[in-house]
Amino acid sequence: MLAILEEVFAVARRREDGLSRTRSALYGLARLLGDVSAVRKGTVGRRLLRRAAGKVTGRLLEKLFR
Repeated sequence: MLAILEEVFAVARRREDGLSRTRSALYGLARLLGDVSAVRKGTVGRRLLRRAAGKVTGRLLEKLFR
């Protein structure tokens, strides 16, 4: 885990747009940790449904506010 964070921050230091890349990497890591947690708890199906519902809602809101 620590090695992943070190790599993320190393990439951030090398790039001009490092902050946005770092943020994206951390959000990706959080999503992965949420998936691991769902597997451990046995709630993978519920998590998948919620993620799908969130994507649909986001797309609808995007169309609404264009």
